[in-house]
Amino acid sequence: MERIGFIGLGAMGRPMARNLLRGTGAQMIVYDMNPDAVAALVAEGAKAAGSIAEVAANADIIVTMLPDSPDVEAVVLGPGGLADSAKAEILVLDMSTIDPSVTDRLSKALGERGHGFVDAPVGRTVTFAEQGKSLFMVGASSNDFGRVKPLLEAMGNTIHHCGAPGAGIRTKLVNNYIAIVMNQVNAEALALIQSFGLGLQQTLDVVNGTTATNGHLVSNYPAKVLGGDLDPGFRVKLADKDLNLALDAARAADIPMFLGHAARECYGLARAAGHAETDWTVLVDLACARAGLTPPRL
Repeated sequence: MERIGFIGLGAMGRPMARNLLRGTGAQMIVYDMNPDAVAALVAEGAKAAGSIAEVAANADIIVTMLPDSPDVEAVVLGPGGLADSAKAEILVLDMSTIDPSVTDRLSKALGERGHGFVDAPVGRTVTFAEQGKSLFMVGASSNDFGRVKPLLEAMGNTIHHCGAPGAGIRTKLVNNYIAIVMNQVNAEALALIQSFGLGLQQTLDVVNGTTATNGHLVSNYPAKVLGGDLDPGFRVKLADKDLNLALDAARAADIPMFLGHAARECYGLARAAGHAETDWTVLVDLACARAGLTPPRL
């Protein structure tokens, strides 16, 4: 059985690493800047690494789940990183949401050193990750996809092989662009419901029976802001980051994204108001606050 390394034990990484450890029974070595996160995995049977280089020396497949492009690039290609430290062929499975050009650069650099690379960014929220029900959008060669598939099956229940390396992250940006912009659309619509004095549940029942329905209104909003829960599942700052990644890629391709730029302003206002670490459904409350309305609650 292949040995597994896992780097990045944050809100998404920790439950995914736990499910991977439980689901495969493989030897796992983990690394994170947060010692408490590492200790939690060690208590479940993982081994703690003191450095990225130690992970590279003791794993065949190394999973990275990191916040942003510079973090992934530093871990993989930086001094003491995976590419320089691996003593044998490794396969890097990056599940972060990053700039596609960085994904391409990582894939090329690792390939030149004889290593494999797979990008498999994650769909769905922390709650799904905790339940082992994540969705993966995978960019990989056929052979590398076969190697990582058992790992993905231990962490999620929906796997899409989108194409060669780089296809996964590009699919993720399309998906997140729709979801992140729609979040602002829903916030405005819910404020309109409040302004009209309509019954919230009754109106949602109508909307969810037409083509206007979407995942936010069916499950995400009732579980979060409409239930009074704004603890971060998907943080405003991460939604803002992902939206900017999509807009930057669109600009490079000379594709106008009018609604996306308007939504970016709204996420910027949310961050400026101190909500960077709040669940992204807080946009509903902010839209109501600007209109002097009571935030909707079920």
